[in-house]
Amino acid sequence: VENLRIGYNEVLVSSINLTINPGEIISIVGPSGIGKTTLLRTIAGLVKPISGEIKCNVAKRGGLGYIPQKLGLVRHTSVSHNVGLGARAGTPFRSDSEGSWWVRRKKRVNSAISAMGIMDKINEPVRRLSGGEQRRVATARTLAQRPKLILADEFLSELDEENVEVVLSAVREYIEENGAAMILVEHHVQRAKDISDKLLLIDDGRLNPFIENTTVSEVIL
Repeated sequence: VENLRIGYNEVLVSSINLTINPGEIISIVGPSGIGKTTLLRTIAGLVKPISGEIKCNVAKRGGLGYIPQKLGLVRHTSVSHNVGLGARAGTPFRSDSEGSWWVRRKKRVNSAISAMGIMDKINEPVRRLSGGEQRRVATARTLAQRPKLILADEFLSELDEENVEVVLSAVREYIEENGAAMILVEHHVQRAKDISDKLLLIDDGRLNPFIENTTVSEVIL
């Protein structure tokens, strides 16, 4: 990301310069309404930047996975169906010695659901799940997509500490095994420190490295 300015009717954040390499996790913290979600949506191509450049060296199909804060799940369909949408959006399946494309897709879906610890919910409609379980479905959907860059907007919220560890372990394992990378928005600064290779702060319209002892309003320290 080079000299990026983002926003809608007015600039929220300017002079954004950011590089992320394979295997890295970057967390972004800052007060509510400051531009964190807008930055993720801009990198994802959902919001047009005001100016600047975004260069993303991933495949056009399925190379970038996005876990939005509102999740975007199909609530009346099953966990399996939702995670299957991620698998379908990823690299096209081809029949090979391991079996048909349908068998390979099903394996990918089941593997992602299992990694999130919700195999017992595989046939449940999403609307019947708790908020934390729905967040795990959204994460499984992205893992099944097999992206090289994951953008996640507070994807650990509504999870208890035990399930935070389950989800983080699965995501870290995926990143390490696939040379992927992740940029996430996280409201809990200590958790962001524990997760990340780099911790960045959006404040006063700028994106800068987080400095110890910085007071961030509306952010849980």
